[in-house]
Amino acid sequence: MPRVLAFDSGIGGLGIVAQLRPLLPGIPVDYLADTAVFPYGEQPDAVLRERIVRLVGAAIARLRPSVVVVACNTASTLALESLRAAYDVPFVGCVPPIKWAADQTRTGTIGLLATRATVRRPYLKALSARFAPNCTLLAHGARGLADMAENAFRGTPPDPTLLGAELAGLFGQPGGSAIDVVGLGCTHYTFLLDAMRDAGPPHVTWLDPAPAVARQVARVLAACPVATGPASSPPDQFCFTAQPRDLAALRPGLAALGYGQDAPKLFDASPAAAYKG
Repeated sequence: MPRVLAFDSGIGGLGIVAQLRPLLPGIPVDYLADTAVFPYGEQPDAVLRERIVRLVGAAIARLRPSVVVVACNTASTLALESLRAAYDVPFVGCVPPIKWAADQTRTGTIGLLATRATVRRPYLKALSARFAPNCTLLAHGARGLADMAENAFRGTPPDPTLLGAELAGLFGQPGGSAIDVVGLGCTHYTFLLDAMRDAGPPHVTWLDPAPAVARQVARVLAACPVATGPASSPPDQFCFTAQPRDLAALRPGLAALGYGQDAPKLFDASPAAAYKG
């Protein structure tokens, strides 16, 4: 049976898993959260790239996925090319929805909420130049939103004051009042979408790429060769690289997404799969 592996630094990619479940009924979706170095947006690029390639390689060797979705904007912008060069498995990445925002805007000013690492990388400027050359892009590297999203998944709503401060970092920039479309540049933010809609300006359209990423995973999986082997396969695995905080609060959300009572499990990345790049 085909399998999908979703990889992120925390629970952000579970928004994509939620979209995958109805698209791929009965297909196991394994999940690996690199909780040992969460959040990715605060790590040095070179160290993080090597770690991602090594860790995903170990997961590929162990879980044998048909498709890997790098369900993290930071990991995708930093390591997706290296992963594709290293491993003979189809990869689907996540990138900031700049083109989508440019297609939707009426004012010509678009916003992006992302990690500080995504905002500072040349990759974002290249996306903007290619897909939104006639738009003004205002971006905010929101350090606190990923933590708020982790809490929201565990059932704790975001603090309105802290959320408002992060939104002010975007809309309070010069020209920010003209923003009419905001793209989510971090998969964690899916779990804050309703709160941000309520707290943000009423005229703003919010774009969450999770459904589009899930559809692309389904398309790539449909194009994969049909594997031969047992009709059944092990149940979906949810793994982490270090003990996540508030494990008891995490489990109900995992169960709702199809991960069993024994989830999550500790993932030991050694020995890692060989890195060819």
